[in-house]
Amino acid sequence: MAVKVINPGLLTSVQDLGRPGYFHLGIPTSGAMDSYAMRAANLLVGNDEGAAGLEAVFVGPKLEFTQDSVVAVTGAEMPVRIDGQEQPGWSAIPVKAGQTLSFDYLKSGARIYIAIAGGIDVPVALGSRSTYPIGALGGFKGRAIAAGDELPVGKARKAVNGASVPENLRRKSAMPVELRIVPGLYDHRVTKSSLDRFFDEEWKVAPEADRMGYRFKGGTPLEFVEREQPFGAGSDPSNIVDSCYPYGSVQVPGGTEPIILHRDAVSGGGYFMIGTVISADMDLIGQLQPNTPSRFRRVTMEDAMQARHEEAARLDKLRAHLG
Repeated sequence: MAVKVINPGLLTSVQDLGRPGYFHLGIPTSGAMDSYAMRAANLLVGNDEGAAGLEAVFVGPKLEFTQDSVVAVTGAEMPVRIDGQEQPGWSAIPVKAGQTLSFDYLKSGARIYIAIAGGIDVPVALGSRSTYPIGALGGFKGRAIAAGDELPVGKARKAVNGASVPENLRRKSAMPVELRIVPGLYDHRVTKSSLDRFFDEEWKVAPEADRMGYRFKGGTPLEFVEREQPFGAGSDPSNIVDSCYPYGSVQVPGGTEPIILHRDAVSGGGYFMIGTVISADMDLIGQLQPNTPSRFRRVTMEDAMQARHEEAARLDKLRAHLG
């Protein structure tokens, strides 16, 4: 079976849960920016959680099905239509051969996830079907999908009967969005008063927000502790001798606008890191629109581990609900 791309939407790409294990070689994890939504969509149509689906940002694609199938759309709020008739999100939707899946305008969030029973059956590259477009790796020919593409779909694993994710298991966020950060590795490079202000102020998501990273604007520039820059660190006080970047690390080039590194980010460089966003909040970042008011909250490693435990418990509830 294949699904025909009538209109690709905006930067729609094949993604799964990513390709961990190659970061030390400079190859990012890639994968769904909102992994919970990707898992939920797959479970709704009877796939393994790690099956490949589509991630679309801001504008959804228009797809034509060549055989009967089942689809599910999760993540951002973007009304789903089958042959023009509105369908529920976060639910298993039967589709007949010849029908088209399309979307209305985005209402909230940023990214939708489209799972098709059987999963998108593109070749595996380094253990994953996820698209890393900068490296032309994985996905459909190493790029975002385009009009005229025919996406191969695997054989459905099991029948699905009207499954749906209840409201209490769908991610929602209050405004302003709160992102929890464990400080380090280089927070000692700024003054204490400046660091406190960083966590006290409200920021906004900048237009420069994509799969590599999210930039934030509107806060007060950081004040650096004076020092003689070490050899190889460059002249800007935000520069360091090159270091590894953790997934979710927060750079502040020039001390002005924080950047949170995400799924397709580089693995190292010469900017200092004020901290790292905890794993439980990384999915949330992928659903932020430009100009979303945001705050950073300082937490401990113990807090981060507790949040990870709570996120795992929510995923277990989802699995139990969907069988």
